[in-house]
Formats: sequence, structure tokens, C-alpha cells
Amino acid sequence: MIELRPFKSLGGANHGWLDAKHHFSFAEYHDPQRMGWGALRVWNDDTIAPGTGFPPHPHKNMEIITYVRKGAITHQDHLGNAGRTEAGDVQVMSAGTGITHSEYNLEKEATQIFQIWILPGSRGHQPSWSAQPFPKGERAGRFVTLASGFPQDTDALKIHANARLLGATLRAGETADYALGRERHAYLVPATGAVEIEGVTVNARDGAAISDTGILRVTALTGTEIVLVDVD
Repeated sequence: MIELRPFKSLGGANHGWLDAKHHFSFAEYHDPQRMGWGALRVWNDDTIAPGTGFPPHPHKNMEIITYVRKGAITHQDHLGNAGRTEAGDVQVMSAGTGITHSEYNLEKEATQIFQIWILPGSRGHQPSWSAQPFPKGERAGRFVTLASGFPQDTDALKIHANARLLGATLRAGETADYALGRERHAYLVPATGAVEIEGVTVNARDGAAISDTGILRVTALTGTEIVLVDVD
């Protein structure tokens, strides 16, 4: 089953420094039909103006993944972690028992990110932050796991959830398969380009909520960069 959520149908708000689109209910946007998808709770499509960002604020018991689409985001937290994550790369913050952090766009251009929140499998983990570069060439023509709660995914960033974040870059006409499993939930968003899944066209920044699917087959209609979350 595939439920298409076109970009133009998303909630959101433009705060001037932040233009935020919400795939699920978030902040002042509330839609009882879009409260999450399995353990996936938040997927925000944020454009952050140069020299601005989110001042220090707390989180607790949430796995927060940031996929940078354009520019870079600079993180700092009360644990002493600090880092700059560039386009195509990923950072993971496990909020656990509590973490206070800031995120700023210190670049000269707008930064665009997907911020993804996943409910942890259990509560009370020690908070942590990590980031990792993932050259796009490594995910050319196939899905590559970028963050995961599964122990076999040793090359991925670790999260405390029964979930994966995956990325793929496909040329027009290329197809990539992912063994999802009918009991799982997937949410797919093309960062760029357009894809086709079971006859449904998913354009850039649209969301596709997928369930009851054994093998997820994605065909690129144009050159595309895909972000996929697999959750229970």
C-alpha cells in the first residue's frame, strides 16, 4: 500500500529565518490523520537562512536524525559535542535522558535539511551525538544504510530504535530494491528528482507512506536522490 503525500499538501510555517514544511503534525500544525507512521514521528523539510538557526533547546527520549540536502548545519550540545555536517551527510542525536543543543546555519547560503524523529525502542538511554560523511558515489544505484538500530549495520550511525535510515542516488531509468517486509512501515522522500513506486509517481519533496510491501521497488523517472526510513 502506498499513500502519496504531495509537497503542496504538507503543513508548515514560514518564520522568515526558517521556512518549515511538516510531513506529520508538529508545533502549531496539527492533523489527526498525520500523527506519524509507525515509529516515525516527525519528518520536517526545513530551509534555514544564512546566519540563523535554532538556539539551545532541550530534547528527551527521541532519536533525531538530520539529513543535510544543501549547505551545512553546525551542532553544539551541553555534552561538549560540536560539528559541522555538510550536504549529503548525516548527523544523529539520541536524546535519551536529556540533551540540550543548538543548530545553526553558519554558511553564506541557505541550508536545507530533512529532520527526522523516530521513537526509541526503549527510554532512558545515555544521550549522544555523532555524524558521518556518506559519499554519494557509494549509494549510486542502490540503497545504503546511513543510520540504524540493527547490530548488523556496522558501518551506519547508531540509533536506539528498530529502524533504518537509507539513501540512494539513481539515474533516470534505474531501479533499486529494498527488502522491507510486510510487517514494516517505510516513508520515502525524494530530495531531488522523481520516482515511481507501484505505478505511483513521487516527485521531489513529496512523501510516500508505504506498508504491506515485501520488496520495495523504486524506479527513477529522472536523476534522483532518495531518503528512506524503515520503521516498525
